[in-house]
Formats: sequence, C-alpha cells, structure tokens
Amino acid sequence: MDIGKPLTGLLGDTTTRDYADKLSRFNTFAKPELRRLIKGLDLRPGMRVLDAGCGTGDALNWLLSEVMPSEQVVGVDLAAAHIAAARLRVPPEIQIHQANLFDALFEPASFDLIWCVNTINHLIDPVAGVIHLATLLRHGGRVALGQSSLLPDMYFAWDARLERVTDEAVRRYYQDRYHVDERDLRAVRELVGILRQAGLRNITVRTAIIERLWPLDEATEAYLSETIFRDTWGDRLRPYLSADDHRNLTQLCNPQHADYALRRRDFHFLQSFTLASGEI
Repeated sequence: MDIGKPLTGLLGDTTTRDYADKLSRFNTFAKPELRRLIKGLDLRPGMRVLDAGCGTGDALNWLLSEVMPSEQVVGVDLAAAHIAAARLRVPPEIQIHQANLFDALFEPASFDLIWCVNTINHLIDPVAGVIHLATLLRHGGRVALGQSSLLPDMYFAWDARLERVTDEAVRRYYQDRYHVDERDLRAVRELVGILRQAGLRNITVRTAIIERLWPLDEATEAYLSETIFRDTWGDRLRPYLSADDHRNLTQLCNPQHADYALRRRDFHFLQSFTLASGEI
C-alpha cells in the first residue's frame, strides 16, 4: 500500500493526522503503570520486538531496555507527525517506519513480541489486524494488545451524576464525529475475544488501575487539564449537555475558577488500562 495515499481508520486516522502531543502526554502520565506491564512480559535480551502503532515512540525506549543488548526493536505508525516525533525520542538503533499496519514491511515469523497499545480500536477490522500481526511472530511469540478505557472510570468523585452525563456526552460526540455506534467504541471490553477470534492461544490479561490523588504531579495535571479537560471535552460537549451541566463542567475544568477540580483536596482519579496477550 502506498503510504502517501489518503487512508482513513475507524476514528479518522490518516497519514497527515497529528495528535502527537496527546499521545506524549498520556505516555508520560501513565509511564509507571505501562513500564510495570512491560516488565511483566518477561522479555529477554536479544528478543526482537515490534511496536505496532508506536505513536511518539516512548514505549520503544522502554521495550529496548528490556531486550538489550539488542538492535531488534522496531516501531511502525501511520502518521507522519508521530514518526517525526518518535525519531527525536529514540536512539538510532531503533528502526521506525511510517506505514499502515497491514503493509508488507517485515518478513513472516520475524518477531518475538508485538506490542500494540491504544491502536487496535482504531482499526475497522481489529481481528484482521491481529491475524496479520500474528503472521509476523516466531513460534511461541506473543501479541500484547493494550487498551486504556475510552473514558476515565472516575474524575469527579464527589459528583457521580455529572460524571455520568459527561461520559454520555463524550460517547455521543464520538459517535457523531466519526459516524460510529456504541459497538465501535467498546474495544477495551473485547480484547480477549479479538485474540481468540484471531486464533491465538494461552491468553492472559492484566488490568492496571491508574490512580492519582491531589496533590497531582506535573505529568498528571498536564494530561488531565490539556488532554481531557481541553482536548476531549471543552466547548465540543456543549450540544450534548444541559446549560447547567455544561456551565458546571466548564467551571470545574477552568484553572482560573475557584471550583477548579484539580485543586480540590478530595480530587481522586481512576482510569483502567488492560493488557491482553496471546501466543501463536
């Protein structure tokens, strides 16, 4: 496939789409949990690893630290901007390719692990994606699918009702923006089924809870205030909320307002991240 031609994924991904800042903020925010999950994969020196959907490349460095000495860590991502950001973050021994997940870049049976995080939910046919990735594995190799929850499990611990209507507003916004339905937004619930349908075996699942309390570290505050409050919510939710709920949400998300959520001493944030892996 010619990566220069327009290509649109389920959630609007193309070679020219750029959400590198969002990816980088999430990786910095969730780094402790993601690194623990990588540690749990029992990688060994000399293994060859592919990061399918490598984004801005943060996980490439974490994976390399587990298989050194090795020059066998490879990343691939569709977006040119993400690849450019990744090349600034990784050492030259890590190969990075701008390509579609289905492009024939690699020899069959050439990797020991494929790490694929927050990517499978962007595919129109995730089972076909995993089947393709499985062809790239050596005997006994594994695909590890990681998926953060579409919506955080808790951000306003003191107001469950506002959380509920905000969640529903986000879902309706995504459905309208990308012309998808609820079934298309449930990838985190289907990782085990996707792996089984793709014919993988010895499936294991680990779910990490990303939990943060006030006072927040810099990475958490940046992720919540910029990625969720501004980029995911913001004025785009106005059509999906009542006037009172939108006003309340705006006040909670405004650092200049006395009710700013991230300065509350009772602020308690929860978000799940699931990693499911299977062998060929």
